[in-house]
Amino acid sequence: MLDLLKKYRTPLLTGCLVLAALLVYSANLRHQDRTTFFERLVLQVTAPLQKGIDVGWKTASGWWQHYLWLIDTQQDNERLTLENRRLRAELVGMQEIRLANERLHRLLEFRETTHLPALAAQVIAEDASSWFRTVVIDRGSADGLRQGLPVVVAEGVVGRIIVIAPHQSRVLLITDASSAVASLVQGNRTRGISRGKGNLLTFDYAVRQAQIEVGDPIITSGTGGIFPKGLPIGQVTRVTREAFGLFQAVEVAPVVDFARLEEVLVLITDQP
Repeated sequence: MLDLLKKYRTPLLTGCLVLAALLVYSANLRHQDRTTFFERLVLQVTAPLQKGIDVGWKTASGWWQHYLWLIDTQQDNERLTLENRRLRAELVGMQEIRLANERLHRLLEFRETTHLPALAAQVIAEDASSWFRTVVIDRGSADGLRQGLPVVVAEGVVGRIIVIAPHQSRVLLITDASSAVASLVQGNRTRGISRGKGNLLTFDYAVRQAQIEVGDPIITSGTGGIFPKGLPIGQVTRVTREAFGLFQAVEVAPVVDFARLEEVLVLITDQP
């Protein structure tokens, strides 16, 4: 520090003298009505220096304020980003609650129309293989369920319980190849059997003379002892009538979107 002062003592001394002169000049101006020649000379000499100091001060002040503004802006951006993420997460959660409430509301309305005791259940797993079409629900024998009970949603038939445990049950979907549901065409009452065929169904044993058209609704017939009568199964998507034979080939698209099953109703029927 002493070496630095020794090195720059001449400029520092000059600056101190100039500053002292400015202070004396400023003090004299407060008590004088006229400006002397010496004061005019000092003013003329020091004016560029004062202007330079003023410009430098304003520039440094502007840089400092801009730097502080950038820091504040960055902090505000980080805070707003976190707030935006939190609000988006809350919005997604509220949207999920709204959709779940809508699904449950449709299930409750459907339950009232069936006039049967029913138990709501949540789908907790599904068969990942391509050989079987089953799902697992979070209700079982401890909840009063038993093997063979029908499972539905507001849109229509889902399947039936085939394996049961105290707190879980496995449901065989109507699209499984081993599933068969006694059905009929809602319009002309043609009877048949809806069998699973992967993502579709076939309406088997429909007599060739029956007038079945694309778009006809297929519903449960009530026979077979599992599904109540009148539950929607699907809609006809293709009809093929050969020149010979007793039956026609009918394909049906299920009304239930099995890829989006979340909540279901298990109908508590009287059949043992």
